[in-house]
Amino acid sequence: VQLQASGGGLVQVGDSLRLSCAASGRTFSGYQWGWFRQPPGKEREFVAAITWSGGTTTYADSVKGRFAISRDKSKNTVYLQMNSLKPEDTAVYYCAADPRWITIMSDPRIWGQGTQVTVSS
Repeated sequence: VQLQASGGGLVQVGDSLRLSCAASGRTFSGYQWGWFRQPPGKEREFVAAITWSGGTTTYADSVKGRFAISRDKSKNTVYLQMNSLKPEDTAVYYCAADPRWITIMSDPRIWGQGTQVTVSS
């Protein structure tokens, strides 16, 4: 079971970036997906989550209106579209999966490796 995150990089304030997280090694049918981030010197924090059906999403207040989470069932992939990036969005971003909605936002069972996002002013 592996979650592979990609798409990070160095961007300027106001730019956009799309992160991808591809799952392999098993079927994730019925799983919920999420994104977390860990800013430099801080603890990891929840960013966004989406149900397997895609019908429900939720976001941290700090990214609401700027970030959008989506998923492609056929590709077993979840995306995080990040717009209007700010320096405070600089962090290592992690994707995660869990069978339960309540857990995906707090303590997911499956984690991917991180991808670095740096927003330069």
